[in-house]
Amino acid sequence: MAGRIIETPDDVAEGAAYLAALDPRFSHALELTGPLPLRRREDGFATLFSAIVSQQVSTASAAAIWDRLVAIEAHTPEGVEAATDEALRAAGLSRQKIAYGRAIAAAGLDFAALRAMPDADVVAELVRIKGIGLWTAEIYAMFSLGRADVFAPGDLALQEAAARLFELPARPKEKELRALAEGWSPWRSVAARLLWAYYRVSVGREGVR
Repeated sequence: MAGRIIETPDDVAEGAAYLAALDPRFSHALELTGPLPLRRREDGFATLFSAIVSQQVSTASAAAIWDRLVAIEAHTPEGVEAATDEALRAAGLSRQKIAYGRAIAAAGLDFAALRAMPDADVVAELVRIKGIGLWTAEIYAMFSLGRADVFAPGDLALQEAAARLFELPARPKEKELRALAEGWSPWRSVAARLLWAYYRVSVGREGVR
């Protein structure tokens, strides 16, 4: 069964207030960032595939590639399966991303069923598909399904923000940050939003698209 779902800015504000009361360093970060963004996205194939498209390219490049995929109707499972490798390469996809897109299209994911699954089951269902790693699965759970208590400790911006905010001796590794984030339950997704916002104001760069 799915847990708390973040649906409105008020939900994010509730989580932020909880974190600020939990740790004065979160309170300090909130003073710098101001209200946190909702960052909800639609769920479904297009959002999941676009996350793969966006990996290891700039935001501008990812947007341009996605526009070309939409233009050839390769933003649906049927469209990806029907498109030739040549057409997908011409749109800007690498051979590896073409393979990943085809794997997702062929996986037969029941996106509606994901909405009701527990967080761990959502992540497990997604990572079984070639090309979907833990980071992508956790980001999808956070922003497309609105899960309130999911974190993505493999994210480099979250690691850097945590190191800065908590004055850690070094940027934490994924396992270390995952353990640290356990203390932020049941609002780990809001903690992620706060750390990304803090990263932006502290180093002047976006964390996640």
